[in-house]
Amino acid sequence: MYAVIKTGGKQYRVKPGDMLIVEKLAGEAGAEVAFDQVLMLGDGADVTLGAPLVDGALVKATLVETRKGEKIKIFKKIRRQGYRRTKGHRQLESVLRVTSIAGGGKRESWDGTVDLTPLAVLTLRARGLATAAKTSAVEDEAPAPAKAKPARKATPKPEPVEAAAEAAAPEVVAAKAPAAEAKPAKAKPAKPAAPKAAAKGPSKADAKPKAAKAAPKAPAPKTARPKGKG
Repeated sequence: MYAVIKTGGKQYRVKPGDMLIVEKLAGEAGAEVAFDQVLMLGDGADVTLGAPLVDGALVKATLVETRKGEKIKIFKKIRRQGYRRTKGHRQLESVLRVTSIAGGGKRESWDGTVDLTPLAVLTLRARGLATAAKTSAVEDEAPAPAKAKPARKATPKPEPVEAAAEAAAPEVVAAKAPAAEAKPAKAKPAKPAAPKAAAKGPSKADAKPKAAKAAPKAPAPKTARPKGKG
C-alpha cells in the first residue's frame, strides 16, 4: 500500500517503513507527525484518487531529526562589469520514518523500531570516530579528580663528620691535637739584596756639542720700479 501526500509545497510518494526528507516541521525528535493532505491511495491494482484530497485518508510518521541539508551555491555575474557574487545556503529539513497509512477502509502499518540516531553520529560511526567522540565528550563534562600528592618520608639528618669521628675514636683525636700544636712554624730565609747597577757614563747626546742657532737672514732689498706704464 502506498500514498501520495503533500507537504511543504511538494508531493511525495510514500509507503510504510520509508525514510522521508521534507521541509522543516515543528516538533522534537521522536514526535509523531500526521499528514491529512493525501492526494492518492494505491494498493496493487486498486487506486483511489482524491478530488483534490482523499476523504478520511491519513499518513502517520515519526520525526527522527531536524537538520541542515547540503549546501548549495548561489553565483551572480554581470559580464563586462566586473560584478561577481557567490553565496551559500543550507536549507533546514526534517527526516521522517513513515509508520502507517490508512484510508478507503484499509490500513497498513510498519512493525519495525524507529531509530532516532542522527546523521552526524552515523557519519562518525562510518568513519570509526563515534567512540572517540563520545569519550572526549564524557571527559569534557566530568571534571578530572585532583591527584593526591604522596607523603614525603622523613629521612634522619646525618650527624657531622667531626662528631661521628670523635664518637668512634676519641683517643685518636686527642692524640693528634698536641702533635699539631708542637710543630713550630718554619722561618723563610731572607733573600740577599741585588747590587745596584754601576753608574752609566755620559750619553752620546751629552757628548755632542749643540749646534749654534743660525742667524736670521736679512730681507732682500726692494728694487725701484719706474713710474708709468710698464
